[in-house]
Amino acid sequence: MNEENTKLRRVSSNPHVRSAVTTSNIMFWVVIALLPAAGYGVYHFGANALVILLLSVLSTVGSEYIYEKLMKKPVTIGDFSAVVTGLLLGMNLPSTVVWYVPVLGGIFSIVVVKMLFGGLGQNFMNPALAGRCFLLISFPAAMTNFALDAVSTATPLAMIKNGEEVNVLNMVIGNIPGTIGETSMIAIVIGACILILLGIIDLRIPGSYIVSFAAFVVIVQLVKGNGFHPAYLSAQLAGGGLMLGAFFMATDYVTSPITNKGKYIYGIFLGLMTGIFRMFATSAEGVSYAIILGNLLVPLIEKWTLPRAFGIKKPVKASGKGKEAKEA
Repeated sequence: MNEENTKLRRVSSNPHVRSAVTTSNIMFWVVIALLPAAGYGVYHFGANALVILLLSVLSTVGSEYIYEKLMKKPVTIGDFSAVVTGLLLGMNLPSTVVWYVPVLGGIFSIVVVKMLFGGLGQNFMNPALAGRCFLLISFPAAMTNFALDAVSTATPLAMIKNGEEVNVLNMVIGNIPGTIGETSMIAIVIGACILILLGIIDLRIPGSYIVSFAAFVVIVQLVKGNGFHPAYLSAQLAGGGLMLGAFFMATDYVTSPITNKGKYIYGIFLGLMTGIFRMFATSAEGVSYAIILGNLLVPLIEKWTLPRAFGIKKPVKASGKGKEAKEA
């Protein structure tokens, strides 16, 4: 038997399909795609925004490294997942928070949400969003203190909720108060295009999310008798981190469905929940809570949408008539 035949007959364990794409490659490109929005946030809010982002990333990477060393586990900070978590967490914070807020949020995101559940691939919700929700509960005043040009002011969504008018063009460009990474819709979409072109994410989840949210907003406005106002809808789409959440957090591989049908259901659920939070709740925001709730429903969505294996037939319950016939 020659060498070529020997290679063809070689038996190995699964997986048999291998790819050059690795977790570290994917996470590296996610970091690159986040840089336009993060960079604009630093330009818009100043040096303090850069400090918040650095502290957030250092806390997530450092806490993952220390935890794995203490637990005598392999160090995995080289896969860039902790960097992505830290960057997303920092981008979801106001530039006005004190230094220990991103540090505590980073530790909670990594240790409690990620590592205690087994590390990357085992967490049941997005660590960055879980960290943000933890900080919203722990430091509500600091997490809702938004400033522009050193003056505390309301976000455009809060102004809309109070019946005030907003400048939609400023929301698209990013010349508004808000968290560090959510203000510029243009910068977020540029980063999203990078991930889409590289095939890292597809449009099933963000597309169904944005379309279902827009449809919900239009229907609610029509039912209320307010009519259809394109400027109002545009402001809702451009504000409040909807684009950042739709493209960068709802599409997280670990906490989103793997089936195509499940992705559509998941995206529609996120759109409806975001609309409910924004239209009927006291808070003007809703993206973070909608995605967290969606993460919790992912196992159920996958159970409903997983295709049945070929040759497996759904068991049919015996009717009472059949049971009687069998007994006879």
